[in-house]
Amino acid sequence: MAREQDTILVVEDDATIARLLEIHLGKSGYNVLLATRGHEALAICRSTPPDLIVLDVRLPDISGYEVGMALRSAPDTQNIPIVVLTAFGERANRLNAHNLVRADYFLGKPFDIEELSSVIRNQLSSGRRRGQFHPVTNLPTGELVNNQLRTLLTSNGWILALIRINGFEHFTQHYGVIVGEDVLKFTALLLCDIVEQRGDADDFVGQLVVGPYFIIISLPDRIQTITSEMIRRFTSDVKLYYDYQDLQLGRAPAMNLLVATVSTEDGPFADIRELTAAAEVRLA
Repeated sequence: MAREQDTILVVEDDATIARLLEIHLGKSGYNVLLATRGHEALAICRSTPPDLIVLDVRLPDISGYEVGMALRSAPDTQNIPIVVLTAFGERANRLNAHNLVRADYFLGKPFDIEELSSVIRNQLSSGRRRGQFHPVTNLPTGELVNNQLRTLLTSNGWILALIRINGFEHFTQHYGVIVGEDVLKFTALLLCDIVEQRGDADDFVGQLVVGPYFIIISLPDRIQTITSEMIRRFTSDVKLYYDYQDLQLGRAPAMNLLVATVSTEDGPFADIRELTAAAEVRLA
C-alpha cells in the first residue's frame, strides 16, 4: 500500500486511460491528480509538487518531453520521479525519454496495470533513498534543500547565501571531471568547517543538484563573518588543485567564490522558485 501522503500526477489526454489509472491507483491508496495538457501539469507541479508523475508523451498543447524538461529545470520539481507512458515505443523515443527528460522509467502502450503499479512502488521507494545527499560531496541536496527553503517562506529573521564557484566549468574542462569533483569536495568541507566555527548548530549548509552551487542558511548578524572567511580560505587553498606550472605561467583557469544573499526583508516570497530566483539575479 502507498503511504498516506503519496500523490501521483497522471498526465494523460486519453480520458479512458486516465480514468483507469485514477481508479486503480486510488484503490492502491494514492492520492491521484489528473492533467490532460502539458501546461496544466506544470501548473499543478508548481502549486502542489507530486511524489511521482506518470507522463504521456503525446499531449494536445506541448509534448511530454517539454513538460519533463521544464520540470527538471526547476529546483522544486527537478527530483520528482517520472515514469514515461507512451505508445511511441521506438528506440529514439526511449532515448529522448532518458536523455531529455531524464525519465526514471519507460513503459510502452499498451501497458500492464500491475506492472505499472510495481514500477510506481519501486520508483517511490528508490526516489526517497536517492536525491537526498549530493553524490560527490554528500551534502544535503534535492528535497532536503527544498524543505529548508520552504521553511523560510513562513519564518522571519533568516538570511540565505547562494554561493557559486565561478570559473568551475573552465577549470573542469582543463583538468578533468575527477579533479573538478575534488574541488567540490574541498568546497563542501570548507563551508561546513567555517559554519561549524563561525556559525551555529541551527545553520544549514546544502548543495544544489545541478552546477557548482551551494547554500548557507543562517542569521544576518553572522553571515558576513562566514562568507568573508569562506572567500578568503577558498582563494588561498584552492591553488592546491592547480598544476604548479600552470600557476607559474599564468595559464591556470581562475576560480573564485561568488556570493549573493537574500533575507526576510527582501520578501515576502510566493514560493521557493521566487526565493532562489531573487538570489540568482544578485549572483549574476
